[in-house]
Amino acid sequence: MFRFAAKRNIRCNSALDNALEAGRMINGQACGTVSAFRYGLCRMSFNGCEVIAVHNALVWLGIPQKLADIAAYMERFRMLMGIFGCSPFKIGRALTHFGADNKKIKDPAEASAYVVTFWTKIPFLSSLHTVFCVKTENGTEVYNSSNGCTEVKIYEDIRQYIGKKRPVAVYALKKQK
Repeated sequence: MFRFAAKRNIRCNSALDNALEAGRMINGQACGTVSAFRYGLCRMSFNGCEVIAVHNALVWLGIPQKLADIAAYMERFRMLMGIFGCSPFKIGRALTHFGADNKKIKDPAEASAYVVTFWTKIPFLSSLHTVFCVKTENGTEVYNSSNGCTEVKIYEDIRQYIGKKRPVAVYALKKQK
């Protein structure tokens, strides 16, 4: 059944990929075409934040990939058939697979651009969310900050967004010269 779901997802996502504008950041995973993409047993509007964070990181790095290709690769890292999205500890592998120079770190303050996974409320009793962030002179830009937010959000720093929660996983990114 699980291989069937992965093959179905690849077919569905490949058909939808042409409707996405190539090389653009994705915000609001429950909005527009991206919400119909599939990952594991669910629609990406429910569990696709890790796939979208990898996509956004690759766009920022200047090595954009099709969302369908990223999702197809990351199917191997899904948790509980994808109901809980992707394992946050495998995001670095996906970034590396698509050519991103990345390093797992503990504190987002150590990086100017990064992918971060955190608990939305109480650890193990709430869901995880993964976003791509870039520090700018205006603050920290957070892409795909929530399901329904279709624009980039700017916070003073990442703590203003995630609160006092300790990140589950952080991957620092470096642009190639």
